[in-house]
Amino acid sequence: MPSHAEDKVAIRELVENWVVWRDAGDWNRFATVWHPTDGWMTATWFQGPAAKFIEVSREGFERGVSILHTVGGHSADIAGDRAVAQTKMTISQRATIDDVEVDVVCTGRFYDFCARHEGAWTIVRRQPIYEKDRLDLVDPAARLDLDPTLLGRFPSGYRHLGYLQEKAGFTVKTGLPGLTGEVVERLYDEGGKWLAGSATPGDPH
Repeated sequence: MPSHAEDKVAIRELVENWVVWRDAGDWNRFATVWHPTDGWMTATWFQGPAAKFIEVSREGFERGVSILHTVGGHSADIAGDRAVAQTKMTISQRATIDDVEVDVVCTGRFYDFCARHEGAWTIVRRQPIYEKDRLDLVDPAARLDLDPTLLGRFPSGYRHLGYLQEKAGFTVKTGLPGLTGEVVERLYDEGGKWLAGSATPGDPH
């Protein structure tokens, strides 16, 4: 069996592979980061099985949808063949809102329920935590007036990201976990139960 230190390195590599292969459109290798039967992805614009997430991500990539990720600090709690990993991340999306080109950058964490499958670490469930975001005009001389009603539909952690994605035609889920509050506390509780041997990685729905 790998050592605890080797497992930590492997889980960190797993998270980094997710980002590099997904953003590069390397879909065959991207599929290998997920648990082959139980993988589940939650995002602002998508909630469902990993296989479907790969499919719709590929379709968006081929249409020119620009959503990129960067990862930073990382921590993993490991219990045998299970782990919960938290990784600082940013989500960057470029699109147009009312014919004005903008960049939205959202900062938060990937919260990953992981399991060893046939000797390799895989992601069983990914739930991002959205901590804060901002919107910038690509052309500083441009002007954009945001709809306060639409903007107010989304929590502060992904308010501008949700706004941009709704304007781009996505259906954005509300009530996702932020830096503090009941929703993120429930996620932490699910992570603890996963490490203790729960039958499922919480309730991703």
